Amino acid sequence: MFLASSFILAQQQAEFGIPSYFNLIVLSLLALGVVGWLIATVLGFARARAFGPATRWFALAALCLLIYHVQLVVMVLAAAAFTNRDMVLSIGAFFNLFIVIGAVCAIMGFIRLTNPR
Repeated sequence: MFLASSFILAQQQAEFGIPSYFNLIVLSLLALGVVGWLIATVLGFARARAFGPATRWFALAALCLLIYHVQLVVMVLAAAAFTNRDMVLSIGAFFNLFIVIGAVCAIMGFIRLTNPR
C-alpha cells in the first residue's frame, strides 16, 4: 500500500516557489557556521595543551565540521560555475564524510574525557 502510494506521488510533479528570503537566510547561516566552527577550532587547539588530549579530539571534531562547511561552499560554487553535473556529484558524494569523521573524533574526545591524566 505504501509503495503504491509513493509511486502515485512520484508521478505527480509539483512546482514550489522559493521564498525571497531563502537565499539570504541560507547564506547567512552558512557564513555563521563557518565562523563559529573556525572559532571553535582555533580555541580548541589553543587550549588543548592545557586541558589534555580530550580537548584535542574535540578540536579535531570542530575542524571536521569546518571542512564540512567549506565543502558545502565549494559544492555550491561548482554547481553555479560548471555545467558539468558529474563534477558537482563527485564533490557531493563525500558530503557527509566529514560529519562521520567529526562524530568519531567527538566520541574519542568523550572516551578520553573519562580517563584522568
